[in-house]
Amino acid sequence: MSERKVLNKYYPPDFDPSKIPKLKLPKDRQYVVRLMAPFNMRCKTCGEYIYKGKKFNARKETVQNESYLGLPIFRFYIKCTRCLAEITFKTDPENTDYTMEHGATRNFQAEKLLEEEEKRVQKEREDEELNNPMKVLENRTKDSKLEMEVLENLQELKDLNQRQAHVDFEAMLRQHRLSEEERQRQEQEEDERETAALVEESRKRRLLEDSDSEEDTSPTQPQPALRPNPTAILDEQTPKAKRKAESWERSVGTLGSRPQLSGLVVKKTGLDTSIRRGRAPPLPGRGLGFDEICQQLILEPGNCLAADRKQ
Repeated sequence: MSERKVLNKYYPPDFDPSKIPKLKLPKDRQYVVRLMAPFNMRCKTCGEYIYKGKKFNARKETVQNESYLGLPIFRFYIKCTRCLAEITFKTDPENTDYTMEHGATRNFQAEKLLEEEEKRVQKEREDEELNNPMKVLENRTKDSKLEMEVLENLQELKDLNQRQAHVDFEAMLRQHRLSEEERQRQEQEEDERETAALVEESRKRRLLEDSDSEEDTSPTQPQPALRPNPTAILDEQTPKAKRKAESWERSVGTLGSRPQLSGLVVKKTGLDTSIRRGRAPPLPGRGLGFDEICQQLILEPGNCLAADRKQ
């Protein structure tokens, strides 16, 4: 059975690889590659910002007649994400970076510009010193003078730091300990004040609750009834009492106007009333009381019947 994945191919004995025709492709042919923006840039057409790391489907080609130490230089074509304008940049193997070519401006390259300016000044100085020995002497004098000034300034700073750097560690520790104790004391006082305030508040609340419970549970004491004057009934008679007296007079008559009916009424003396009620008779020489007078005025049915039988 033959192999599923054919890794080896059959070459006949008369195989000649030189006879295989080669494709003649142009040297400036382009390839579609997927890349990310190597730096921050801004489109010149619409002003859109393109940040570093944004992905593009770019076209890559080899720059003709340009190389660095035999290394080829490649050019990339991308399109702006907003206006679709074409932006080109190429590789810079000399500085291990990329160079903006067309369609946009590179942002945030102040450090790079500063480094380039320093390199340019250094190169100009070397060129001047190469052909002018007096210029070399002058530059050396300036460098030595500048170095002396820098050393003097550095020494002044060291002296100033030494004068200000004299620190008493014991005093620092003592001050720290005192500040820590003061902070703890203040915290303790605050805690005590808060505790006292809470206790006072709880005590007031408890007193209010106790007073409310006492008011709810305490029975209301009845007010003592005002006793009327015993003789007030003689001075004032209610309409009901007046009606009873009138009905009595119509049925029986007064004690003095009709002698035939007055005999039926037996007047109770104070002695019989007192004995019946278990009271002592009135003493001689003392007038009848209010109760005795009321009893004499009240007629009982039993007494009336007894008087009728006697007649």
